Amino acid sequence: MSDFSQGPGYWQASDGKWYPPDQASGVPAGVPNVGPGAFASAAPAGGAPLASWGQRVVATLIDGAITLAFYVVVFILTLVFGAISDALGALVLIVGYLGAIGIGFYFYFLNGATGQSPGKALTGLKVVAEADGSLIGGGMGVVRGLAHFVDSLACYIGWFLPLFDAKRQTISDKIMKTVVLCDQEKRSFGPEIFKP
Repeated sequence: MSDFSQGPGYWQASDGKWYPPDQASGVPAGVPNVGPGAFASAAPAGGAPLASWGQRVVATLIDGAITLAFYVVVFILTLVFGAISDALGALVLIVGYLGAIGIGFYFYFLNGATGQSPGKALTGLKVVAEADGSLIGGGMGVVRGLAHFVDSLACYIGWFLPLFDAKRQTISDKIMKTVVLCDQEKRSFGPEIFKP
């Protein structure tokens, strides 16, 4: 290796190689360099716009409202069946808890399989792989949903990260290498938004 620069503006990376001023280490020639400290593109391959934090919150609130509506029905059934028998009321309540958890997991599955939970479908949002904009699959959607636990650590800061992050990602999005796009057609409420 040479101890001198290859020309004006060239810089030496930690790997010992010299690079032209417009090229970062490991970036092929011809690919634009965002430079040290600069943010990468805020959109994945294809350049689709990213969902804002507010849009994501609205979609999550819609998903929560659907789950809450289910649970209200379960609560009423618990009261009715509980009046008949304490054991029957308890059974309905347990089934209701399991059903609400199942709905949450199903919505996680839909986020991966179709890119859209019902809330995202109604608001025109879609979860995709950051690298190429493809769907991540139902199983990985569930893993992404479970990774939201990390967002809740340290005073729920991960949930607010999209307000400050260039790619508008939560910590779970960063772990799973996903982004949420906002350029999808808004769908009407109906059975279709619940289908994979």
